[in-house]
Amino acid sequence: MADITRRLGWRHLRGAPTAHIRHHRSGKLLHDGPGLSFWFRALTAALSEVPVDDRELAMTFHARTSDFQDVAVQATVTYRISDPALACARLDFSVDPDTGVWRGAPLEQLGTLLTETAQQHALAVLARTPLSAALVDGVTAVRERVAAGLNAEPRLPATGIEVVAVRVMALRPEPEVERALRTPAREQIQQEADKATYERRAVAVERERAIAENELDSQIELARREEQLVDQRGTNTRREAEEHAAADGVRAEAEATRTVRLADAEAARSVRLARAEAEGAREVGEARAQAQAAWLRVHADVDVTTLNALTGTRLAENLPNIDSVTISPDVLTGLLARLGAGERA
Repeated sequence: MADITRRLGWRHLRGAPTAHIRHHRSGKLLHDGPGLSFWFRALTAALSEVPVDDRELAMTFHARTSDFQDVAVQATVTYRISDPALACARLDFSVDPDTGVWRGAPLEQLGTLLTETAQQHALAVLARTPLSAALVDGVTAVRERVAAGLNAEPRLPATGIEVVAVRVMALRPEPEVERALRTPAREQIQQEADKATYERRAVAVERERAIAENELDSQIELARREEQLVDQRGTNTRREAEEHAAADGVRAEAEATRTVRLADAEAARSVRLARAEAEGAREVGEARAQAQAAWLRVHADVDVTTLNALTGTRLAENLPNIDSVTISPDVLTGLLARLGAGERA
């Protein structure tokens, strides 16, 4: 929109570099070009402002495929007004000399023209394409067809319009159809996910089985080695027992030999001792017999009184020490009686 200011019945217009200004007065073109700035009178001026920058026109429309499925097309058309004079002659780009606002809606008219033209070509290409193919290659086909149709449309150059680019962002079916179309893919994805899960579980089970087998093999090997260890220990114990038995046998044999030798020596010593004792006893006996015989020969010549005295003396020598003797009258009487009887005899 042009910037217009008032000064004492005059108007001053200042345009943007992207806006093409055309100023007519009394049917004559006084100013023509982008980014102009000039004074004019509102009662005699006819002003037009045409944007010459690139414009983006977003459009959304519905179409039907060959299998009678509705789809929504989202596209954007980039265009510019390449001939402002021609555009002013075909469309109303005039502005109010007091406010600088367009008197009509020229850009809306351009948008309607571009939208209807693009929609016409998009519908034509989608009407011959089934939904599955449209969802796969429809974006490219629609873009190429719309671009070719807009470039071949004779009304656009006649209006001074140049199409710069055409972009198709999306081509979508109805939500129910889209969910139905997504179901097989989702099922396949779910199946693949389940398959991956099952494979992962199978791998986990296989690994667990391998681990269990390794543990079992380890236990079997450990049991086998323990059995070997027990056998070896038994063998060692048996060998040790045999060695101990052999050693005990050797010790017993040596002890028996030593005992026999000691017994033989003791027996020989006992025999020698017995013989010595017997010899000694015999000699003692002979000496006693000789002494007794001598004693008897000596006493044979001694009288009875002397023998009794010697007997009493010997008896007294062999009696124990007596500190005191108590003789009762009965004992004394008996002794005196025996003594008297002896003397009488």
